[in-house]
Amino acid sequence: MSHLDLSEQEIIRRNSLEELRKLGIDPYPAAAYPVNTSTDDIRNKFDSEKGNFQEVSMAGRIMSRRIMGKASFAELMDGKGRIQIYFNRDEICLGEDKTLYNTVFKRLLDIGDFIGIKGYAFVTQVGEKSIFVKEFTLLSKSLRVLPIVKEKEGVVYDAFTDPEQRYRQRYVDLVVNPQVKNVFLQRAKIINTMRTMFNERGYLEVETPILQPIPGGAAARPFITHHNALNMPLYLRVANELYLKRLIVGGFEGVYEFAKDFRNEGMDRTHNPEFTVMEIYVAYKDYHWMMDFTEEMLEKVALALHGKTKLKIGENEVDFKAPYRRLSMTDAIKEHTGIDITGMDEAQLRQVCKDLNIEVDESFGKGKMIDEIFGEKCEGLMIQPTFITDYPVEMSPLCKKHRDNPELTERFELMVNGKELCNAYTELNDPIDQLERFQDQMKLSEKGDDEAMFIDMDFVRALEYGMPPTSGMGIGIDRLTMFMTGQDSIQDVLLFPQMRPEKKAKIEGPEDFVKIGIPEVWAEHFINAGYTTVAKLKEEKATQVHQKMNGYRKKNKLDIPALQLTDVEAWFN
Repeated sequence: MSHLDLSEQEIIRRNSLEELRKLGIDPYPAAAYPVNTSTDDIRNKFDSEKGNFQEVSMAGRIMSRRIMGKASFAELMDGKGRIQIYFNRDEICLGEDKTLYNTVFKRLLDIGDFIGIKGYAFVTQVGEKSIFVKEFTLLSKSLRVLPIVKEKEGVVYDAFTDPEQRYRQRYVDLVVNPQVKNVFLQRAKIINTMRTMFNERGYLEVETPILQPIPGGAAARPFITHHNALNMPLYLRVANELYLKRLIVGGFEGVYEFAKDFRNEGMDRTHNPEFTVMEIYVAYKDYHWMMDFTEEMLEKVALALHGKTKLKIGENEVDFKAPYRRLSMTDAIKEHTGIDITGMDEAQLRQVCKDLNIEVDESFGKGKMIDEIFGEKCEGLMIQPTFITDYPVEMSPLCKKHRDNPELTERFELMVNGKELCNAYTELNDPIDQLERFQDQMKLSEKGDDEAMFIDMDFVRALEYGMPPTSGMGIGIDRLTMFMTGQDSIQDVLLFPQMRPEKKAKIEGPEDFVKIGIPEVWAEHFINAGYTTVAKLKEEKATQVHQKMNGYRKKNKLDIPALQLTDVEAWFN
């Protein structure tokens, strides 16, 4: 990276880096640093009367500094939080040489640098728990300036809030916005709560292939790649369902997986092409049992995170306390549209869609049209947790037919706050019926439905060996985390959401500045000071540019003539 690509502050930090090395200080030491406590421990457990924490060894990032002559305060942030640390020149530098304090600490360290400190805990005169630093070690020099979030009287200034920057530079977001880190701590707690519940019941956590020869288990458009050695196409999985059910055939009576799935479809506030699901399959159960199981699971998650089941999701208060309402899909459509779709054929459903002003494609079969009607007229109205049950057979190619009505299936989706959260079946284990359903999906594909399922003959073969009665359920972990942490966008619960390629900022050369009248000896210094384009320069007033650049000249001891205001004003004209 050339100096033309760097801001003034970045150049200053690189110069500090070289000065540190000249002083014999390695800015990136390899040795482990001993840590025996954390900010959290000291804040919660330090007692000045007990005199504990008298041999503290900690490490973290400098987040603020107040230099006051021979004594200074700073704020250290580790993985648990922040704490004030106190430096005294004569304690840091016991002999005559005060370089470590006067030069290294005061001038060559910056906000964002990692340091290790040794000292003892104490309480300041204003009652703040702090650490008296006896010695410090530079552990890593920061070469970029952190966006410093300021707070005064409860009001936050200069917060790092631009979504594109936050998602693209999550590493910065986590440093300066502590509430963001908390979301991901809660996400981990959600997963651990579920895992504990499943393990206590004796279900086995497994892993299944991400690269699959056939993208089965869901109606979705897959990502396609190519395996060179085998010379064959492979697909990133759209679901892990068919592999997990093969394990039930193999004799496991309960299996689950927290899986990354991939769907080559649209992106919005609730969809990312790469997402996390949990799927679980339990032998000798049906979808009624799975509804009870799902209620228990979500109630436990809410209590583990918040100690209560009533949560605020957007503008709505949602209660995850069991039991949840159970409503068939046809009854839901009838309740919200007044139309009973029971027994309707494809032509009748197409007319219903037309009457309801719902656009449907010619390739849509009965299942897709019913799904569109429900999605447009019902789904968004389901605020409290509601099990929508008994889907038409055309919508559920992997689901057992309903025991009382062969036109329906034993399936439910859990709707929360107007969105689908879970999908579950009494699983289809009749291999002949399963093959016919796959063949029906192929007919939809031939009509142009690019989300129709592929035929997986190996899965059919597995069913021919016999699969016991089974119920399965899948739940979106990203969406569940959104609900449980009150986030509006899926990007806020993914550490690294998918983004478009970053647009590179245009950086002009010195010749572009010379063209508007800037002296050649000055041109490169304008770029180093942060004016990467002439347009950026002209965003400021001539008086501001005049003052800033003459200050830059003085600070950097440049042996070039000072700028005159009349000359600067001429560049703007």
